[in-house]
Amino acid sequence: MVIGIEVLAILILGFALVKAQDDVVVHLPPDLRSGATLTPDEIHPANVYAFAFYIFQQLNRWPDDGAEDFGNAIFSLSAYLTPKYRAALQKELELKGRRGELIHRVRGMQERPGHTFDELRVQVLTTGIWVVWLDLELQESVKGMSIKRTFIRYPLRVVRYAVDPEKNPWQLALDGFAEEGPRRLEEDELNPNNEEEEDSDANNS
Repeated sequence: MVIGIEVLAILILGFALVKAQDDVVVHLPPDLRSGATLTPDEIHPANVYAFAFYIFQQLNRWPDDGAEDFGNAIFSLSAYLTPKYRAALQKELELKGRRGELIHRVRGMQERPGHTFDELRVQVLTTGIWVVWLDLELQESVKGMSIKRTFIRYPLRVVRYAVDPEKNPWQLALDGFAEEGPRRLEEDELNPNNEEEEDSDANNS
């Protein structure tokens, strides 16, 4: 009887240890100074924004030659792209290649100061699907000569993506652009603080 109880206890303990090895994914918000209540698999908007910005920036980082760097970026980041978006990028790569728009082209993107994360920049469409608005400065050059410097708003779709966590620990993926697509930022959108200052001056006069 005692042996039977010991065997049962060992089996229960073994089962508990196996279950304990299961990964529990917890997405921590970047600012925990005021505390946070977290549940497994709950993704904070700041994490969705950070993912979209980092992957999209890397996708558009062509440090030497776009003819090679763009394709290499698509391949190396494939675990973070949905099949639909990856296919669209491959078509873009082929089109730009035929037009000669990649040879010797260097590209980089960065956030514009004052246009960084805000919860209004992340919209939940439904469970596991978001739209993230990135306001980025796009710079391009060819053989050291600057050919483009512009500010663009990119509405990126981000979705939950169940893939091998060793390849994609975020378990998120870029899914292309929202319906409105990218657009160039207007002057008043680039300097929103100017409008606030003007309103303040008007109120004080």
